[in-house]
Amino acid sequence: MLENVSMESQAIRKMEEMEGVRRTTGISSIKETENSQDIRSIPDPEVPEKAGRRRFTAEYKLRILKKAESCRQKGQIGALLRREGLYSSNLTTWQHQMEKGTLDALSPRKRGPKGKRPDSSASRIAELERENERLKKKLRQAETIIEVQKKVSEILHIPLGEKNS
Repeated sequence: MLENVSMESQAIRKMEEMEGVRRTTGISSIKETENSQDIRSIPDPEVPEKAGRRRFTAEYKLRILKKAESCRQKGQIGALLRREGLYSSNLTTWQHQMEKGTLDALSPRKRGPKGKRPDSSASRIAELERENERLKKKLRQAETIIEVQKKVSEILHIPLGEKNS
């Protein structure tokens, strides 16, 4: 393993000589590489595929809004936004939310469609509509049977409505 470290450090020295002062990404210096026991301790320079969505608490938003209001000189708000890693759109959105006057408006909201609350009247209406459709179907079927019976009685010359004793 020491042979690998020394060979790698020689390769790094050659690369630094070729590049001047610049170093490759993820390698801090030759001395740190030689002293380190494990080469795998070098951080991975890859950026994660998808960054997590940032969520800001109401207290944080209010604190930033107060700091922004105290900024009087030109460029102070920009410096505040850069220092906090925010966009100007965050600040304007939070100001509009604060104008609404509710602290809840400043709290982060859950994204996505809202869950439907079960409504007993809606389920009852749906049940009655299904029953109504079922009964309509039975009525159409009964009317069709009666029409067929009338036609059969006409063909066979059997009078309807009379009871045979």
